[in-house]
Amino acid sequence: MQEKHLFEYAVIRIVPRVEREEFLNIGVILYCKKQQFLQTRFIIDQERLHVFANYLDMAELNSNLCAFERICMGHKEAGPIAQLEPVLRFRWLTASRSTIVQTSKTHPGLCTDAQETLNRLFEKLVLPPTAAQQ
Repeated sequence: MQEKHLFEYAVIRIVPRVEREEFLNIGVILYCKKQQFLQTRFIIDQERLHVFANYLDMAELNSNLCAFERICMGHKEAGPIAQLEPVLRFRWLTASRSTIVQTSKTHPGLCTDAQETLNRLFEKLVLPPTAAQQ
């Protein structure tokens, strides 16, 4: 039996008007210390976002999400936060904020494969249900 490892994740949300507290799930960020894993997966479904908030600047939104991804990966051009150790980058990315791109509270779990867990959470929490799932 494979060893299970503690992981933490948060859902990435678009909150077009913070004062209304309405959001659309667009991604997941997952951290697993034992597997030295910090990654995010997101999708910008422009059709859904247009129905939800047609006034959003899609280029700016994409830029913000790509910055999220670069920080996860520790890219030098992503600034000083990206140079921190992975757990600190995860904490910074999942900190509460009043911006268009926010994350849910963090949730713990156990996994054997962090990448597979990220993919499963993304499919379950972000992607719209297919007709077979309804």
